[in-house]
Amino acid sequence: MSSEPASASTTPSEVPLPEIAEPTAQRPQGPADGAGRGVMYVFLALGALSLVVSSMLWQRLSNIQEQLARQSADAGANAIEARTLARQAQELARETAARQALTDTRLSEVALQRAQIEELVQSMSRSRDENMLVDIEAALRLAQQQAQATGSVEPLLASLRSADQRLERSGQPRLSRVRAAVMRDTDRIKSTSTTDVPGLLVRLDDLARQVDELPLANAVPATGVLAGAARQAPAAPLPWWERVLDDIRDEARGLLRASRIDQPEAVLLAPDQAFFLRENLKLRLLNARLALLSRQTDSARADVAAAAAALRKYFDPAARKTQAAAAQLQQVQAQLRTVELPRIDETLAVLATTAARK
Repeated sequence: MSSEPASASTTPSEVPLPEIAEPTAQRPQGPADGAGRGVMYVFLALGALSLVVSSMLWQRLSNIQEQLARQSADAGANAIEARTLARQAQELARETAARQALTDTRLSEVALQRAQIEELVQSMSRSRDENMLVDIEAALRLAQQQAQATGSVEPLLASLRSADQRLERSGQPRLSRVRAAVMRDTDRIKSTSTTDVPGLLVRLDDLARQVDELPLANAVPATGVLAGAARQAPAAPLPWWERVLDDIRDEARGLLRASRIDQPEAVLLAPDQAFFLRENLKLRLLNARLALLSRQTDSARADVAAAAAALRKYFDPAARKTQAAAAQLQQVQAQLRTVELPRIDETLAVLATTAARK
């Protein structure tokens, strides 16, 4: 109680006065502070840009990984399909070999028939003209069978020329009709265009030998980076750190390769699939060759077309060897024409009529 009046009785002179703050002099901002702030803003902008670029690169790398995984799966599926096609091609080759064996058996039968006909002709006791007509007819029929088996008209032409010479030496007027029919059939056969089977077989064999040397479309070309670096290297030895930088730069240049390939399947072709691709192309050419020997022109044309499509799809079209092989395949396709071999029915009919009159 006594303390409160005492505190209230203080004199006005003892009341503390409020302190008056002296105005401080503001320091003017110089150009160094503005430059510091500008550098700080630049660093902040660069940091933000780096974060954005890093996120974009990360997202792109994720997309590339997904795409590579899909491409790897597709490549595996293509490898399985290529193996399946190779097995099918092997089975087709075995079937074609069996057909070729059947054709050889038929040729052997034709040769046996020829021997039997010759023995029969020699055993027959006929007149000279009758024997000559029988010999001509047997030779012409045999030549016709050989032409059907080989796909060439040369046996027919040779047999007709021999028949014409024998008829001319005989000098018999009654055989003039036979000779006229022989000459007409000869002229008709000469004017008929046929497939050059021996030439086509040689071309197909040559193409099959060239398959291993054809460059693929996705083959990495030999670059001259190392050779150029060796030529540009100074005579004086470089410091170790410069040599390390040069090696790193050369390796970085070899990581990327830009090339134009119109067929995506050629890019996805794995190195182990290249062997099956070449073997499949060889089997196509071999099947075309066997089809020509067995007189199956349609099958040969289909095999040659498939080989040409594989050549355009998986091999480098800019390479000279590929262009030469494609040109040969085009020539083979142009020569593969389904032309029915001419027959000599008129000559055989005239021979039969003349022999019946006698």
